[in-house]
Amino acid sequence: MTIHNWLLDAKKQWNQFALDWSKKSQQMWETGSRQTIIPFFKDHVPSGAKVADLGCGDGYGSLTLASLGYHVTGLDLSSEMIEIAQSKTLGIEHMSFVQGDLAKLPFLNQEYDAIMAINSLEWTENPVLALQEMYRIVKQGGYCCIGILGPTAMPRKKHSYPKILGEDVIMNTLQSWDLEKLATENGWEIIAEKGIPKRGVDFAKLDYLEKDLRQSLSFTWLFMFRKK
Repeated sequence: MTIHNWLLDAKKQWNQFALDWSKKSQQMWETGSRQTIIPFFKDHVPSGAKVADLGCGDGYGSLTLASLGYHVTGLDLSSEMIEIAQSKTLGIEHMSFVQGDLAKLPFLNQEYDAIMAINSLEWTENPVLALQEMYRIVKQGGYCCIGILGPTAMPRKKHSYPKILGEDVIMNTLQSWDLEKLATENGWEIIAEKGIPKRGVDFAKLDYLEKDLRQSLSFTWLFMFRKK
C-alpha cells in the first residue's frame, strides 16, 4: 500500500499542472479572476517594499509586482513552476525565484516588508504552520495579502471531493472565515478585504447580504493583514 505523503503528492501534482497553468496565467492576472489583486496590493503596500510571493506559480504575479518597483522573491512548491518562472526573469531587476514549502520557508526572521499568497494556503497540509511561518518572516507592522478560494470555486469542487470517497487529496478545507479567525488569533489584524465574485455574481447588487454569504459567492476572498 502506498502511504500518502501530502508534500510529495502536492509537489508531483503541481509539477503536472505547471505547463497548463502557465498558458492561462497571463489571462488570469490581466483580465480574469486575478485582475484586481495587484491593484488591491498596491493600495496598501508601498512601491520599493521587499515582497515574498508565496505560491507564485509560473511567476506572472511576481513579475508584475517587480515591474511596479517591488523587490520580489517568488516561492513555489513545484520545481517545474519555478523553472518556468526563472525563464522569464532575464533582464528584470529585483526579482528571484526559489523552490520551497510554505510550512518551512527558507527565509530569515522579519526579512520581508510584505507577503502575497494567492490561493496557496488551501494547498498546504497544515495552514496553521504556514501562517505562522508567514508571520515569522514579515517585519513588525508589515503586510500580508492572502487570497482564499470560495467554497464553491471550481478548484474546491474538483480537488476536495475525492476525500469523501476515501481518496488522498492535496487541498485542505480552510475557508475565508476560518482564515480570518485564525489570523486574528495569531498576531494579524485585518486592514482591508475584498471579494472576487464568481462568474455571473454582481456584488454591487448584494450589499444587503451578510459577509459570510458574500464570501460563499466569491471565487476568491482577499484579505490584507498587518502584523501587530
